[in-house]
Amino acid sequence: MADARFVYVVDDDPAIRRSLERLLDAAGFRVTSFATPAAFLGVADDLAMGCVMLDLRMPKMDGFEVLARLLQLNPDLPVIVITAQGDVQTAVRTMKAGAVDFIEKPYGDDALIAAIEAALNTGATKGRADDVVAASLLVDSLSPREREVLEALVAGQPNKIIAFSLGISVRTVEVHRSRMMDRLGVRQLGQAVRLSVLASLAKAV
Repeated sequence: MADARFVYVVDDDPAIRRSLERLLDAAGFRVTSFATPAAFLGVADDLAMGCVMLDLRMPKMDGFEVLARLLQLNPDLPVIVITAQGDVQTAVRTMKAGAVDFIEKPYGDDALIAAIEAALNTGATKGRADDVVAASLLVDSLSPREREVLEALVAGQPNKIIAFSLGISVRTVEVHRSRMMDRLGVRQLGQAVRLSVLASLAKAV
């Protein structure tokens, strides 16, 4: 389909827009950039199916408000949010607000392209439903202690605080964290957070 590889970049930083345009164009995507949320939302209901790359931190209107409005205008457009590195609570909030994925800064080109491909291949509604089921099964496979560690990490707690709360050593927390990530099949904390949030959405249905 001619419109199946559209990517809409919403970011107020011109340098980031140019960088993403070059990268995604070279990867074969058809890129349209928007310097302001208002410019994007003004045409959102008429956009061909594709994927949205949305920066959270923008003046006048942040990414969360854009997400809320987009869900009313064009709910079938999958949104990937760009978040600050290590900002776990923001990542959790974006997933609950309707984003299909989030990318932490600084992000790698391969990770970004893989996230876009996944979003384009599944779409917002079907992709979210499938991901929720898969994430729930993965999280259910964790041991009780591994799940406690995951929940604490999602809450933004460092290893020392987790160790104190659970009455175990920091080293033991690190072991459980490593095993938890192995079971989930992820290498980065952000990926584990994403699975945890998706699994929680399954319980909310």
